[in-house]
Amino acid sequence: MKYSLTLLLSFFTLLLFSQDDGFRKKLDVDYQQYKETTLNKRRTKHVEIQPLINSLKAEKGFEVRVLGKSIEGRKISMISLGEGKTDILLWSQMHGDEPTATLAIFDMLNYLKTNKSLLSKVRLHFIPMLNPDGAEKFTRRNAIGIDINRDALRLQTPEGRILKSARDSLQADFGFNLHDQSTHYNAERTSKPATISFLAPAYNYEKSINNVRGNAMKIIIEMNNVIQKYAPGQVGRYSDEFEPRAFGDNIQKWGTSAILVESGGYLGDPEKQFIRKLNYITILTAIHSIANETYKNVDIKKYKDIPRNNRKLFDLKMENLTYTYLGNEYLVDLGINKIEIDNPKHTNFYSVGKIVDIGDLSTYYGYKTIDAKDFIFKSDEVHPKIISDTNELKKIKFDDLIKQGYTSIAVDNLDKNIKFTEFPMNLTRVNDIVIKKSGIPKPPLYLGKNATFLLKKDGKVVYAIINGFVYDIKSEKNNVINGIVK
Repeated sequence: MKYSLTLLLSFFTLLLFSQDDGFRKKLDVDYQQYKETTLNKRRTKHVEIQPLINSLKAEKGFEVRVLGKSIEGRKISMISLGEGKTDILLWSQMHGDEPTATLAIFDMLNYLKTNKSLLSKVRLHFIPMLNPDGAEKFTRRNAIGIDINRDALRLQTPEGRILKSARDSLQADFGFNLHDQSTHYNAERTSKPATISFLAPAYNYEKSINNVRGNAMKIIIEMNNVIQKYAPGQVGRYSDEFEPRAFGDNIQKWGTSAILVESGGYLGDPEKQFIRKLNYITILTAIHSIANETYKNVDIKKYKDIPRNNRKLFDLKMENLTYTYLGNEYLVDLGINKIEIDNPKHTNFYSVGKIVDIGDLSTYYGYKTIDAKDFIFKSDEVHPKIISDTNELKKIKFDDLIKQGYTSIAVDNLDKNIKFTEFPMNLTRVNDIVIKKSGIPKPPLYLGKNATFLLKKDGKVVYAIINGFVYDIKSEKNNVINGIVK
């Protein structure tokens, strides 16, 4: 009899999990009809989400409340819906430069306008863009430079007080703390990016596991199972060292099962639109599991099966590169990353490719890796012809110049405020061309140097690295998005 009961329980457990998976598949298939198309870029501002929030006031079953204002006076709203007894609080963009989940929240809200089956069992509360001042400048901290996620004890920021008040008034059962992490995180000891990373934060230094934290772990295990279907091996787990100032750790301590979700990188998805979709599918599937209580049947031991997060991934890794300096040859690997630079006079940003590591990088990985063995290294070379006007640049065949071995063009009378160019080559101001001086020269490669050089074989350019971007001459794939003014 006992054996039969065990089989019966196993059958119902499998049935419930298959329902979750069927729900997940439907979310995937139908995603495009719910994606909020007015939010089509990563760097979204507060003003762009306000019409969407205001429109929800007319939606039946939606409650929109202004919880307060940021330091610079921007409204912070909470959208609530559902009639269930289980309260779930979700907040995004506590850090202003971590926007992926904010976009996904509006996709989820679109879905919930017409798909209300979940809402009989849970009540959802969304706070999109908790740090609108940081979002305006695309910076981590708020307007007075405080990291809101380290303000859970002192509560000096209005944004932190808003989150604490919302959590306390709701006494939320679950809390989804939605962030972005660097795209340079990888799943431990693999070359795969940590596309999504999770954490059930500790609530004490002993890292104890009670029911509250245990439930967060179970939800994470289910979310990991979802991500594995789309990005296998590309999930990481953050260290659970207790941080007494952090909101996630304290929210766990205050009795809400806190689930940290960090959106990282995915090859070919610089604007994180695929990762946005993963947020949508994964979080809604987690809510489905909470509503149907299937998470209760998860084996908590599987939490530690998720690989830890590492930060050992470069945008470009160059292996076995040989160069000469002061008469000696050196064999090195290079780690190259593209740094996003804000451009106040431009709608978005530009990238500066920098050498961020040199030496033996055999334990590191790259989104793209080039083995430079047997190639001849050639430093950045400025074309001898001086361009008198930037309009002349439109007539230049850059591919031809690169194949000839040039990576920069000198321009006369170039506006001093111009920092980058959308042409696939760097520019140099005539007055800034470096005249070789006596004494010990700098090596051709060093930390912080702009990553611009050539790799040649048999006298021909095979790879041009321009501002950290790769132009593969053989395949004619010119991936140079922007050059810089050097």
